[in-house]
Amino acid sequence: MSTYSIKDLEQISGIKAHTIRIWEQRYSFLQPSRTETNIRTYSANELKMILNVSLLNKYGFKVSHIDKLSPEQMEEKILSLNQLDAIKERVVNHLIKETISLNMHGFEQQLDLYIAQKGIEKTITEIIFSYLERVGILWMTNHINPAQEHLVFNVVRQKIILGIERLAPVKQFTKRIVLFMPEGEHHEIGLLFIHFLLKQNGIYVDYLGANLPVADFKYFISIKKPDYAFCHITSPAKGFKLDRFLDQLSTIDKDISLILSGQLIQNFEGPVASNIQIKRNLADTLQLLRSL
Repeated sequence: MSTYSIKDLEQISGIKAHTIRIWEQRYSFLQPSRTETNIRTYSANELKMILNVSLLNKYGFKVSHIDKLSPEQMEEKILSLNQLDAIKERVVNHLIKETISLNMHGFEQQLDLYIAQKGIEKTITEIIFSYLERVGILWMTNHINPAQEHLVFNVVRQKIILGIERLAPVKQFTKRIVLFMPEGEHHEIGLLFIHFLLKQNGIYVDYLGANLPVADFKYFISIKKPDYAFCHITSPAKGFKLDRFLDQLSTIDKDISLILSGQLIQNFEGPVASNIQIKRNLADTLQLLRSL
């Protein structure tokens, strides 16, 4: 069973580590184990508990009151929250809990319920987007194994593709952008999400997808001459050299603006060609895309 550090709980729940320590001292709902060096570790059940407590506390319930609730009563209170933001956060928390439990039936059921109520576009922008932001920490800290990753990503991938297909086709456009990922990179969710946002905003997308050799990318843009090219790099195969990849991109037509984002390049400090922009976080990436 996975264990989590107090830093993990802080990043996933949004509750400061200092506050979590105070809650442990005053209340009984968290009882972490400790390593031989006295470092706190938390179980999957305690992670789920902190998600429940943080949600109820955020929307008006005192922690002293929450501490006295049974699990059934706590769930009842959570379901009674009717503020729009609370409902969204409850759904995202539910998805995180189902991910931890490896319950893909419950995961997809929750997504389908929201789609039935709000539509696929709102599900992507309000739920899947927030889920991916928050669950990313589980991947970065190795708390989700490959089986969980594949199950979750395939469900999310299907929903985003459904959303893309349901958007009105872009028939008239002034700009076009090509989306791709380098050879050896298969983590497609982020790129699909970008595709959805661009098509939603009326920008024509050439979607080349994952695992694309640079030579094939160069051939495509030499024929189609897009205005922009966007590349998202999360976790490419072993042997991928970012410096070499950037050198290859530097030989591309300077009239085409290249945008790079993703976990791998967030801290890159080396030189880049004049037509290459590196976006180090999601907020900057989205701001740029909205300006196209």
